[in-house]
Amino acid sequence: MKTKINIDKKNIRNYAIVLIIGLLFGWLFFHHSDEKTEALHEHTEHAEETIWTCSMHPQIRKDEPGECPICGMDLIPLKSVSNNDESVDPDEIQMSESAMKLAEIQTMKVRRDYSNKEVHLLGKVKPDERNIAELTARFGGRIEKLFVNFTGQNVNKGEKLATVYSPELVTAQKELLEAIDYKVTNPAFYRAARNKLKLWDLTEEQIDGIENVGEPQNYFDVLSPISGTVTMRHVAVGDYVKEGNVLFQVINFRKVWVMFEAYESDLPWLSIGDNVEFTVQSLPGEVFKGKVTYIDPFLNPNTRVANVRVEVSNQKLELKPEMFTNGVIRPKTSGGKKDLLIPKTAILWTGKRSVVYVKVPGREQTTFKYREIIPGPEAGEFYVVKEGLSEGEEIAVNGVFKIDAASQLEGKPSMMNPSPVKTSDDKSEGVTVSTMHNHEGKNMSSDKKEDLSDHAEIKMNADDEHADHKMTASLEHTMFKVSGNCEMCKNRIEKAAKSVAGVNSAFWDVDTKRIHLSYNKDKASLGNIHKAIAKAGHDTEMETAPQEVYDKLPPCCQYSKE
Repeated sequence: MKTKINIDKKNIRNYAIVLIIGLLFGWLFFHHSDEKTEALHEHTEHAEETIWTCSMHPQIRKDEPGECPICGMDLIPLKSVSNNDESVDPDEIQMSESAMKLAEIQTMKVRRDYSNKEVHLLGKVKPDERNIAELTARFGGRIEKLFVNFTGQNVNKGEKLATVYSPELVTAQKELLEAIDYKVTNPAFYRAARNKLKLWDLTEEQIDGIENVGEPQNYFDVLSPISGTVTMRHVAVGDYVKEGNVLFQVINFRKVWVMFEAYESDLPWLSIGDNVEFTVQSLPGEVFKGKVTYIDPFLNPNTRVANVRVEVSNQKLELKPEMFTNGVIRPKTSGGKKDLLIPKTAILWTGKRSVVYVKVPGREQTTFKYREIIPGPEAGEFYVVKEGLSEGEEIAVNGVFKIDAASQLEGKPSMMNPSPVKTSDDKSEGVTVSTMHNHEGKNMSSDKKEDLSDHAEIKMNADDEHADHKMTASLEHTMFKVSGNCEMCKNRIEKAAKSVAGVNSAFWDVDTKRIHLSYNKDKASLGNIHKAIAKAGHDTEMETAPQEVYDKLPPCCQYSKE
């Protein structure tokens, strides 16, 4: 009996050891399984919080993977929803350090400085209009002798240019000699006879000579009224001239004008009194200086420029009329105040809007936010900012378009989408769609018609994806070249394109000479649009404008026909 008890105790000890080992392995196994389950659960939650979008249509948002209802492409994961930081603006664009380097993004702080710039102008040398003398015949007669033998001869003031015989002048002299006898008794008659000769351009000395001699002179000299160069000679020896005929033109070139042509963008920087430096090809290395004395108060309707006049001393006669000049004006600052300046590379242009991306301060990760500004005049490599930015704010100055592209892909405010994209799942009443790519040649266009770069925003009903796809498939976007010159051309071309039924929007770019169209291909044909524009007087890539219509266009709109 004692032996049995010992055996039982031994068995019990063995069972206890086995039980302990089993519990230990069970704990290890189930504890690891629980960690896997928890990790899997977290991964599932994370997957459930992932937003899926289309790379071609970023306005599409879904909580699960699938196909894009517009183009049928597979959706890609966008980001995980995180509500940990409620202070973060949902419109902000986060950029990792590696993304910043890859996109070569650079930033700088907005500063105030003097907005000096160099305005480069082209011009021509012109004679000073105040130093031009036109000599005309004051009485009829015959040219008996010429003292100026060729055009370009230099003469001095009072120098003889020609000798004229005039029967009318002989008669007027006789009247003066007869009036001398009535100088005391009828002074008015005497003065009238003397003034008649004065009106015929005879000097006091010549008239006194007639009175002293007591006989009429048959020949009279034509004298130069100024010192200068004879630029025109319209008579020869033996020519008969009538009263009013032009005889000579004399110009003094000791002082000349340089007329520069300034475009509209240059005018804000120019003012009377600005110093000008210019050069001419005939005198390389020599720099001439002058001051702006006059700026045209109007633009030439044909050339679309305003003349800027600079007066220059030309004592050596080095500057000759019609010489081309290259001028540089370094204008004074606007009121001597510092302006808010940003580099040109920081701005994205959409036609109507100017966009920059401002770095959000106080973020652990680099973050940018869309901002619209109102730029002022160009200042060299910078633009003056009128509204939209403050001194000290940090903006992106390089790689800005890449930031904007990231914003577009995330459906946030961007150059193409000024307003935040309204995102929702398939059960929403509608989403605002902005198409920014051309997928298989099918584009959506704008019924807001805000501007070209906004491309399109159309209201979709997400309850019927098939209807949405059918609607977008009927809209076409294209562009082609249209000849033209100015804003008047722009209005005429766009009006002609929109006159075709089915055209939703039309935008003609003055610089690139291309029109951007959005039209319903079920209602309008591209050929009819080309014909409508050509009928208005502007050549397209497919149609030529009728010559009679082109001839009736204003001078500023008459482009060079290819």
